[in-house]
Amino acid sequence: MLSRILRPRLVATAHCDLPCGVYDPAQARIEAESVKAIQEKYQGNEDPSFR
Repeated sequence: MLSRILRPRLVATAHCDLPCGVYDPAQARIEAESVKAIQEKYQGNEDPSFR
C-alpha cells in the first residue's frame, strides 16, 4: 500500500541538449574547451603543490 502511494505518477525523460534549440551549442563548445584546457594544464604540471 505504501509503495503504491509513493510511486511516481509521472515519468520524466531527458533529451539531447543541442538539437532541440534550448541550449546554445556555441556556449557548450566554449565550456567543453575550457574543461579540456584545465585537464591539459593539470596533466602537464609536475609541481606536487599544484596537483
